[in-house]
Amino acid sequence: MRKPVRLAYFVTHPIQYQAPLLRRIAADPSIELKVFFATGYSLRRHYDTGFGREIAWDIDLLGGYDHEFLPILGADTDHPTPLKPFNYGVAWRVLTGGFDAVWCHSYARLPHLVAMIAARLAGKKVFLRDEANRFASRPRGLRLFVKRVFLFCLRHLLSGNLTIGTLNREHYRNLGFREDRLFPMPYAVDNDWFRARIAEAAARRDDFRAELGLEPGRPIALFAGKFIARKRPQDLIKAFKAIVRDPAAGNPYLLIAGDGEQRAQLEALAAGAPESAIRFLGFRSQTELPPLYDLADMFVIPSEMEPWGLVTNEAMNAGLPIVATTEVGAAYDLVRDGENGFVLEPGDVEGLKRALLRLFSEPETRARMGRRSLDIVGQWSFREDVEGLKRALRHYFGDRVPGA
Repeated sequence: MRKPVRLAYFVTHPIQYQAPLLRRIAADPSIELKVFFATGYSLRRHYDTGFGREIAWDIDLLGGYDHEFLPILGADTDHPTPLKPFNYGVAWRVLTGGFDAVWCHSYARLPHLVAMIAARLAGKKVFLRDEANRFASRPRGLRLFVKRVFLFCLRHLLSGNLTIGTLNREHYRNLGFREDRLFPMPYAVDNDWFRARIAEAAARRDDFRAELGLEPGRPIALFAGKFIARKRPQDLIKAFKAIVRDPAAGNPYLLIAGDGEQRAQLEALAAGAPESAIRFLGFRSQTELPPLYDLADMFVIPSEMEPWGLVTNEAMNAGLPIVATTEVGAAYDLVRDGENGFVLEPGDVEGLKRALLRLFSEPETRARMGRRSLDIVGQWSFREDVEGLKRALRHYFGDRVPGA
């Protein structure tokens, strides 16, 4: 029997996208996983500043894998920062836990840096996974110098980076990180879960459409996200208003799921569209999104700065064409312009108008692009994530981590 690799994973809090992946990793006999959380705020009803309201996740975030909440000095917080909550006992757990390797999600937290340094000093392997890319902060002057020194030290601290996609990989390669230590571990969602929920929703699609008061036969564009500046939902509303009365558009709907600080101004901007053509649906939890994906004919993510955008993965599992911008990280790996959607510059309302009108007016194009979305996202899954992690571990631990 091969001895499994003992892996410690440090992350701020239980995350809805990560929980099923952690269960899948824990089920692999070659990896003995233990997860350390800085805080459990996501398990309770909490105020989300982006959505501008209290939210509570309605899925299991802890089942199926070994985990521990790190002790906190002082008060817990609903808004983790690099220093808050202040966790202690990190180095002790790394040094006495019998781990072979440490994996951290983001370096921008003091406990994660402590874990990485302690692991390195103890001769353990250290891996990093994060969302950094060329859209990350661009400091100047002294801050730029400090960041360069820090990244130089980080480069020599890490055994490898678990890269989530093309831009993330390019970011670290351009910073001088070794190519042979950049291990692809793509940002994915639980494709099987979403496809099953979407199939269930399809069985009652007409009923759900009636519940929302939507007339049959009218095409639907969907946006889902926080109403904050960098998401640029205003561009979508402007583009939709410009083409909604075009006979070729087929009398479409725009469904907007989400909430946030810009809600009032977005509702004001939507005024003047035909009555009920633009619908604000409010915040929708993860289990409430699959029926919307099933109902929609296309998904739009017009952000001006989006490190990834996992809603793109979700919508593609419903077989939807995607309209995204060049500053959406997912677009570089999942959206192929003219093949399964369109990729535009952020703020390009004219281009967005053209993309919407084409998709609204050409059902055959929508169907073809939707099928291609399913094909592409089917190769971007937790299966590839687990194999990517195992490839990184195999690089150092050999046949203790057998391949597929």
